[in-house]
Amino acid sequence: MIELASRFNDFPPYPLVEVPRIKRELKAKGVDVIDLGAGDADLPAPPAVIEALAEAARNPAMSRYPFQLGLPDLREEIASWMKGRFGVGLDPYREILPLIGSKEGIAHLALAYVESGDATIVPDPGYAPYLGGTLLAGGTPHIVPIRPENEFLVDLEAIPSEVAARTRIVYLNYPNNPTAAIAPRDYMERCVAWCRAHGAILAWDNAYSELAFDDYRPPSILEIDGAMEVAVEFHSFSKTYNMTGWRLGWAAGGVDAIAALARVKSFVDTGAFLAVQAAGVAALRAHASWVPGNVRAFRERRDALVRALRAHGLAVDAPRASMYVWMPVPGGEPSADYAHRALVEQGVVIMPGSALGAGGEGFVRIALTTGAERLELAASRLAECRVQERTAV
Repeated sequence: MIELASRFNDFPPYPLVEVPRIKRELKAKGVDVIDLGAGDADLPAPPAVIEALAEAARNPAMSRYPFQLGLPDLREEIASWMKGRFGVGLDPYREILPLIGSKEGIAHLALAYVESGDATIVPDPGYAPYLGGTLLAGGTPHIVPIRPENEFLVDLEAIPSEVAARTRIVYLNYPNNPTAAIAPRDYMERCVAWCRAHGAILAWDNAYSELAFDDYRPPSILEIDGAMEVAVEFHSFSKTYNMTGWRLGWAAGGVDAIAALARVKSFVDTGAFLAVQAAGVAALRAHASWVPGNVRAFRERRDALVRALRAHGLAVDAPRASMYVWMPVPGGEPSADYAHRALVEQGVVIMPGSALGAGGEGFVRIALTTGAERLELAASRLAECRVQERTAV
């Protein structure tokens, strides 16, 4: 066997890698499987988006290479949306970059800024590209556990001075996946100040900015004074518009950082399909009329799941944002064991916190990816799993 690069061996297994096989086996046995693992809701994209894609796909010009410029209309629409939503004025051609989903942009950012000997700040648990991008660039991730006693916030002031001196990127994600935590504005201000003081890029993953409840409106890091000097904010169409498989997002930030990311991408991709970018324009234009109804659907799912879990004696907080419920593991067993039993004994797929990093131990993530009745059924099954565990003891 040809030897793999050493960095390859540093990658942890990707979460849920074994789940499809187990699901397939259970379904073959007639088991009713409720999949609440991946953040991939069963809701449709806006009708205007589907119509825009169909129309654009019939245009031969849309089949040409997009390159990093992409569809000018999309850049213009993103700039208009950012101004209207956050009050942030951006140059659509120098401070915005279309992405093939925010995931690839987050992963590729490190290739522009990180090299051997450099460090990045990676929340644990957290999204895999923070770690993956760092390792691919040859950097060293400094793992920071995020725990309930700190409201799941990364305490940058607690970073050791020798690590801070080597830090090139700080990855932060609020509203947070997987914990659903939100970041107060004064915390965001401190993060910007820290990055400015240490010459680090602040990679602000804002994929869940539009999935918020109870009158909470997540801000943009670019609203903070001084952020344009250090921050790159990532947005995604996946969660807001139920377009997970469409692979479309964008980065926004200062001219130099956006140019650097665009240059990296010019060596690894030629941009998202132009017809999908045209669909993105339609999505942004439909935001005001369509997104509130979609958020209402997720809120109803959240309320149904939280109510059912609590009714069965499972302690859980109601998230103010995102599409996840972060539940303490009942009975104190390892999260991977509980999630495995939930699947094989009860046919419910959930994400063990440990699969998202050692800092996630003690919790499981439940995604709001199906309707209220199915979520209520899943809650009763998860409670039954707890009862069986305690009985066995």
